[in-house]
Amino acid sequence: MQTIDTLLKEKRRFSASDAFKANANLKDPSIYTSAKKNRLSFWESQADKLTWFKKWHTVLKWNRPHAEWFVGGTLSAAYNCLDVHLTTHRRTKQAIIWEGELGDVQTYTYEQAHEEVSRLANSLVELGIKKGDRVTIYMPMIPQLAFAVLACARVGAIHSVVFGGFSAQSLKDRILDSGSTLVITANAGMRRGKLLPIKTVVDTAIALGDTPVKNVIVVSHLKDHSVTMTSIDHDYHTLISKASPLHDAAKMESEDPLFILYTSGTTGKPKGIIHTTGGYLTHANYSTKAVFDIKDSDIYWCTADIGWITGHTYVIYGPMSNGATCMMFEGTPDYPSQDRFWQLIDKHKISILYTAPTAIRSFMKWGDHLPAKYNLSSLRLLGSVGEPINPEAWMWYYTQIGRKKCPIVDTWWQTETGGIMISNLPALNDMKPGYTGLPLPGIEIAILHNNGNKVNEGGGLLSITEPWPSMLRGIWGDTERFKETYWSRFDTYFAGDGATIDDDGYVMVLGRVDDVLNVAGHRIGTMEVESALVECQFVSEAAVVGMPDEIKGQAIVAFVTLEAAQSPSPELENELIRQVGEKIGAIAKPKRIIFAPELPKTRSGKIMRRLLKNIVEGHPVGDTSTLANPDAVTDIANAFLK
Repeated sequence: MQTIDTLLKEKRRFSASDAFKANANLKDPSIYTSAKKNRLSFWESQADKLTWFKKWHTVLKWNRPHAEWFVGGTLSAAYNCLDVHLTTHRRTKQAIIWEGELGDVQTYTYEQAHEEVSRLANSLVELGIKKGDRVTIYMPMIPQLAFAVLACARVGAIHSVVFGGFSAQSLKDRILDSGSTLVITANAGMRRGKLLPIKTVVDTAIALGDTPVKNVIVVSHLKDHSVTMTSIDHDYHTLISKASPLHDAAKMESEDPLFILYTSGTTGKPKGIIHTTGGYLTHANYSTKAVFDIKDSDIYWCTADIGWITGHTYVIYGPMSNGATCMMFEGTPDYPSQDRFWQLIDKHKISILYTAPTAIRSFMKWGDHLPAKYNLSSLRLLGSVGEPINPEAWMWYYTQIGRKKCPIVDTWWQTETGGIMISNLPALNDMKPGYTGLPLPGIEIAILHNNGNKVNEGGGLLSITEPWPSMLRGIWGDTERFKETYWSRFDTYFAGDGATIDDDGYVMVLGRVDDVLNVAGHRIGTMEVESALVECQFVSEAAVVGMPDEIKGQAIVAFVTLEAAQSPSPELENELIRQVGEKIGAIAKPKRIIFAPELPKTRSGKIMRRLLKNIVEGHPVGDTSTLANPDAVTDIANAFLK
């Protein structure tokens, strides 16, 4: 295996096969120049590939930082994902192949999915849900999660999907912020052989008080698990069995909100990112076809949970608007054995795999012998998402999984961007391990110095310089935070990531430059974790930073100062870790807790997290002259190294 230094210094290139290039959806390199020459015309041509009830009169209204795309046009995201296929050969094509943790399989054709979504949409209307209402969805990774999303879109309700691993408190916070009056959930889920009490979490969240929830719809996913049904609870299967299979999709304005998705910020309160209908769906449809080279014959598997933006865009809206067959899996890569992914690929003849570097590094650690046991010849394209993929992992993925015949699309994008912004397109440009690639046609980016000047070659701050259709339209209920977070640093959109650019224009994304951690592809706000820690009566202060982790990319390290009467102990450390899991979710549990007499602070009282980050990353601590207590740094460094 070549080292990162060799791969980067030599700028090793890998090319897709001639056969791949010849059959690719995008194979004319002039698309880059034509999109750059007339960007708005390019995006109009992409929007034209959707079905609109009424065409727009204005492509873009731009009043920084507010964008409106395809103004005056009306459409339905659900109609474009389902109805458009019913008059084609795709009517009886599989839309979803689902496999549960125990190996049980369900399949739905586009016709069957359309009927179930229509029945659920009618049920939502019966429960009083109308255009603009918010619906929170908190479910395991089952087909009814996708149906719930599309049913909300069908009636014009704004869906807010909350990852099924979040705690009751986190769920309540998101219900309150969005003002959701209805929750769609399941009785339970499965994870590594253990039952997840999904409905119980919802009950607890509502019992915490002050939520506007009037109704809860419950899918009986695990048939042998009974739950208590209250006066506001409705059985999903009973509801849809009584509902009509016919439903006319609501005609939505292009700028009508489609969904809110909460992402962690640098303050304790999560940000409700708003995406609207026309622009978001245009980019989802285009980028899926362009980046994944999606074909009618493909079995496509994006391994992300729908609770994250990757699941929204590349499990539901992008693939289904292209009429793809999508794999959904409820389980994990290592249960009941560490070869589960390769079993699934072999069994279902999956042709496109889109997964995270976190998973790839785990696969590497588990050994080459596991994928070697299986026939992976159905694969024709591999993708990476979640955080930058290191060259060693890229090479392993290419060699051991793709068997040196599958191109890899390394993608960079965010919850806020709605869809992929940067990726190589294998039929048009070579792959370079360590480099994400070029901005997609229609996307304009720049690497900037701190002063806002453009970096032509080298490192700086990644910025998107022109509006794009799937850009976030704001933060729910907080316009000022939207402006401050994304538009206060530069005239253009600041992505929050550092990056470099080489002389070919290839971008290497370096990761976050703010206080948001990226743990296994999940963005976790440091303040959320710190807030959960200091809720403990024994904790005086807490500071959280990320440390490199070969599997997760980043792991969480918490530095904690205790009340004077309290002594550190393993029991207290375990209790604090448990508390973070309860308050936020298991993904946010610290890997280590370091007890310190005091945290390093400036004379104005600001905790210097930068110094803590240097300690955990093994870097020189740097200048401590501005600290009120420089000796604290030495004590913390010694405690960390123990």
